[in-house]
Amino acid sequence: MNSTCNLVAETIWADIASSLSVNDDQLSMLHFLFGKNLERATRIVDLGGVKKICGEPSGRSIFQVMGESRRKEEYFCFPEHFCACYSYFYDVVNRGEQLCCKHQLAARLAEALGTCVEVKVPDKELALMFSSL
Repeated sequence: MNSTCNLVAETIWADIASSLSVNDDQLSMLHFLFGKNLERATRIVDLGGVKKICGEPSGRSIFQVMGESRRKEEYFCFPEHFCACYSYFYDVVNRGEQLCCKHQLAARLAEALGTCVEVKVPDKELALMFSSL
């Protein structure tokens, strides 16, 4: 089931990226796949809460996505594979109830729409960020 859902989602992300826009049908399908996490992710994207941090000269990158709590935490994530938030470990890894967390979805959506803030840092600084995970 998860692999079929992932294939459908990948097709939708590619369609969004090719047009740099999202339509109601795509939102409906994404909502079906990801439920409440999609709504939360769209709020994060609307608030400009997604940064893509790119190392130079390697071009490696990681996303830094703001949380919704009053503490204004930010989480590092690789949209297709990992997020450092509690929900990722609890709902995705431990319980298997979600395909991904809202931070991963926000990063995917912002990247597909071309709305994430890009920050260039030296590779050494990026390596330090990776080591904090």
